Amino acid sequence: MSETRQDKIIRVDMTDGQILVEPMPEPWRKLGGRALSARILFEECDPTCDPLGPGNILVLAPGVLAGTSAPTSGRLSVGGKSPLTGGIKEANVGGNPGQDLMKLGYRVVIVTGQSADSEARFALEIDAEGVRVKSVNEHRRKWNYALIEDLKEVYSKTTSFISIGPAGELKLAGASVACTDADQERHPARHAGRGGLGAVMGAKGLKYVSVDPGRSPVRKPVEAKDWNALSKKFSREFINGPGKEPFPKWGTSVLVEEADSIYTLPYKNRVECRSPDVQTLDGMRIVESFETRGGGMHNCLKGCIVRCSNVVMDEHGEYKTSGLEFETLALLGSNCGLAHWEDVADLDRLCDDVGLDTIETGAAIAVYMDAGEMEWGDAAGAKALLHEIAEGTEVGREIGNGAAAVGRARKHHRVPVVKGQAIPAWDPRPIKSVGVTYCTSPMGADHTAGLVVELGQPHEEAVATSQDAQIMNAVVDSSGFCQFLMPNLDEVRTFYSYFLGEEISRDEIAEQGWQCLEDEWAFNRAAGLGDVDDLMPDCMKEDEIGPQKLVWDVLPELVEKIYTKPAVFRDELFSMRPS
Repeated sequence: MSETRQDKIIRVDMTDGQILVEPMPEPWRKLGGRALSARILFEECDPTCDPLGPGNILVLAPGVLAGTSAPTSGRLSVGGKSPLTGGIKEANVGGNPGQDLMKLGYRVVIVTGQSADSEARFALEIDAEGVRVKSVNEHRRKWNYALIEDLKEVYSKTTSFISIGPAGELKLAGASVACTDADQERHPARHAGRGGLGAVMGAKGLKYVSVDPGRSPVRKPVEAKDWNALSKKFSREFINGPGKEPFPKWGTSVLVEEADSIYTLPYKNRVECRSPDVQTLDGMRIVESFETRGGGMHNCLKGCIVRCSNVVMDEHGEYKTSGLEFETLALLGSNCGLAHWEDVADLDRLCDDVGLDTIETGAAIAVYMDAGEMEWGDAAGAKALLHEIAEGTEVGREIGNGAAAVGRARKHHRVPVVKGQAIPAWDPRPIKSVGVTYCTSPMGADHTAGLVVELGQPHEEAVATSQDAQIMNAVVDSSGFCQFLMPNLDEVRTFYSYFLGEEISRDEIAEQGWQCLEDEWAFNRAAGLGDVDDLMPDCMKEDEIGPQKLVWDVLPELVEKIYTKPAVFRDELFSMRPS
């Protein structure tokens, strides 16, 4: 039986609530996640449209292998034209909705149009009975956690949710899209954070999507015997190898000390990249709290063997937040001069609740502090700002629209963004390849688009490494696999081959990654982005860090080589693993 027999797509027009369910087009059959989102946006969305207008398209696309028995393979891509960068955006997220959509046979949800009533709120309900749009004005401006608690009283225990908080409803460019995780409590703690796609969802009037797979079975591969053997072998080797640590023991939060040691932990709006508070920000303090407060490590989606997500409890043993990761500790913590992980945990919970990207919000607050509007390390002031974002005050909107918006409003000179999106923790001055990724990725400054932590690379090699990493990450984000599972392209293509029942060659899987990038670059060019948008901001070229006085010094003409397709894909590409 072919795996595509029941594959369908959902089209929803929010202008009139019309729904069309149709078969998956044959040219899209091998596409999922990021690659499918890119193709839909390239083919169907006007790149010059207003990101918050009816012409934009919101895409919810699980990876190719989501809903199967492959380990840690259920991630979801959220796509659209970004109100932050003005270009294409894909934000990849865990939680259960990606798995659940695919178990129901839905390969993608495409949301178009916009309600004429800007105050109207709607829900999209998806289950074994069909697809429906309904009015949910009673949930207007609810924070994510309160919303999910209310929805749990109405929907079945097998339902997962995709939602936005007040930041998305206010159409702020730093707004995220929340997905509920695999815990029984279904916390809205997994976020498609980058690029402001929560604002796109809010502009559609869509408050939440419910997905109830009921008793739907997992998707079956064509070559079941080979598939099962591969899944078992891959899982065993991961669990006994890279899966031993740091992920199931500590998660990414323990990278704080390592990042600090190599001058890539941003401090006070990146004027330095080492923090004097590294010990009290280190994720090991979170792990130590498990003994007295409870909490621990868990998996954010069903079928995950990585288990990198921490569950953080407060001093009374009550749940506070989950998935408190390195990037959040870096951007909301050290980058704002905060000294303690507990304050960052509070800010993380607020961001998840209000519906904000922690990277963009941390960078925005740091620019605000750097401009003299707030003292460094003012945790209480930072928490108050997040409440202002939810309330839609003038300063709240400024912060909620991201670092570049704060820089413009405060006329501040140090604004570490590329294509309007805040630079993540991994600093481009010591890690040249990630800087090339920030400059050339269609997504703007996004470490998940291609991160290889290698110091001291010659600039030519840094460009080649970035190109390989961007191709590889495009494929992984299209597959449904989590990057932390660290599959290489040979492993991805073998899973595809057994699932589809046809050989996927090295060239074909690499071409899929390259074509995804080509679709995204073409969208951006048509949207008006050009060479000037590939430049690192002046502060990265002028502010020296570390004993080597490192600055961003890779020449633009060298960076631009990323766009030249290699005559032959390098062997290194197929063995490279996501960092």
